[in-house]
Amino acid sequence: MQDPKDTDRRTFLKYAGAAATGVTLSTAGCVGGDDDSDNQTENGGDNQTENGGDNGADQGLESITVTQGAFPDNLDPVKDNSTPTYNVIDQAYEPFLYRDKETGEPIARVLDQFERIDENTVELGLRDGVTFHNGDDCTTEDIAFSINRANDPEASEVAAVIGAIDEAVAVDDTIVELSLNAAVPVIFRNLGAFGRVTQQSFIESDDIDATTNIRGTGPYRLSSNEEGTFVEYEIYEDYWGDQPDIPTVRFNGRSEPGARVDALEAGESDVISAVPPTEMAGLREADGVTASSVPSIRSIFLVMNDIKEPFTNVQFRRAMNYAVDVQAIIDSVLEGFGNQTAQPTLEGQNGHNPDIEAYPFDPDQAETLVEESGFAGAEITVDVPTGRYVGGVNVAETAAGQIDELSNVTCESNRRNFGTLVDEIFAPDQSQAPAFYLIGWGVPTLDADYAMRDWFGPDANSKMANDDQIESLLEEASNTTDPDERVDVLQQANARARDQAYRVFLHQQFSLYGYNNDIAWNPRSDEDILAEEMSSAQ
Repeated sequence: MQDPKDTDRRTFLKYAGAAATGVTLSTAGCVGGDDDSDNQTENGGDNQTENGGDNGADQGLESITVTQGAFPDNLDPVKDNSTPTYNVIDQAYEPFLYRDKETGEPIARVLDQFERIDENTVELGLRDGVTFHNGDDCTTEDIAFSINRANDPEASEVAAVIGAIDEAVAVDDTIVELSLNAAVPVIFRNLGAFGRVTQQSFIESDDIDATTNIRGTGPYRLSSNEEGTFVEYEIYEDYWGDQPDIPTVRFNGRSEPGARVDALEAGESDVISAVPPTEMAGLREADGVTASSVPSIRSIFLVMNDIKEPFTNVQFRRAMNYAVDVQAIIDSVLEGFGNQTAQPTLEGQNGHNPDIEAYPFDPDQAETLVEESGFAGAEITVDVPTGRYVGGVNVAETAAGQIDELSNVTCESNRRNFGTLVDEIFAPDQSQAPAFYLIGWGVPTLDADYAMRDWFGPDANSKMANDDQIESLLEEASNTTDPDERVDVLQQANARARDQAYRVFLHQQFSLYGYNNDIAWNPRSDEDILAEEMSSAQ
């Protein structure tokens, strides 16, 4: 491997997303960059908006209601690493950095300077005028505290993925220094995805519960929280950036897809996510409603826990891939809203291996491999979360039915509450996770490290496989500063994951939304739903 000291610094910084030394980045208050008219994404998809939707922004809407399939039971930003939770809390909490809506590259947010001083040292600059929702100034001590808390495995669900941080220290009133235990070439991408800016005194207070209250720095502040049912926000008048156009916002959850559609059409909700693919055509025809689809950063797959039989055997795991007709599922169940996958990393994400081919549908080969595995006659169950993924229940049940058609395997599906299933998946011990289940994994860093580390890494939160080769490759990538060499290492890890078939590779999810035509909004490919990016369409 090339000596990191010989690496061209400009190339390294460009790859890692660092700003040039001493440069202050964008101070725009609107997250995600400038003109969103095309919404081109790194994974090659265009935002497809149907049935109107005038994007001319103007004041007018007083409030909106956003309905998701899942709703968090905890508002602490390091206690849950899931998109539904982030979508709710990120109206009020802000990440340290963010990502450009078009390119995915790191951009300024609360931190307006970020640069790498040397291979294991990062310098972060706090922008002027950032205050918490109680009016207190946000300090570099708060920033250092927030990063260290996110990195604490005793306190945080993102500690395993935020990236080999030793310690964050407030150097002075404007600068935080981050010491790393490895090069972590994607540290700035990670700071835009994991952890949020919190006030140390708020988190450490004995009088305030951070699981039910929010004190952030974002454009909205919490006004009401009906635990497990809805949260309401109002504009924070002293926000450091641009004021949102919509004064009040409510987020709630309905796990039943049809109920979300009914709520939109009845005017009870203004925005809904995870629209069933079969409902998209109807929404296109509905009065006053826009249907929008965009390829997302999320893969959907069936996990096979490699410490539980029959999934301990690679031949059996490969058989499950041959048994599922993924393209038929995309065409029929998902109405074409999906792209078949063959590896953990999606096309357009750093480290994707273009030479890997998807498993073909071949039930005869599947039956042969089952016989060779020694597990002929196996009876297996697919656990599937409800109310979370686009067509997820139907996808899992269809896949289970296809596996069940094999002559030497019996398979059925089992519907599960999303939160309960996730608690089992993220349990401290791999043995507590189910043997076989459907899950989705979004990659907000657009990098293969996060696509794989939390499943295959040595300290993975959701361990699914014990593969020394993949672990070694991921560790090598964390210390490889040459971008081309690092991509090669990550591509090797993707190839190994495909070959050992630790999951049944299914599809890239499309984000399917419905929203009121009174709202001007261009949905993001990274699945974030930010009310500050919405305005009145008049």
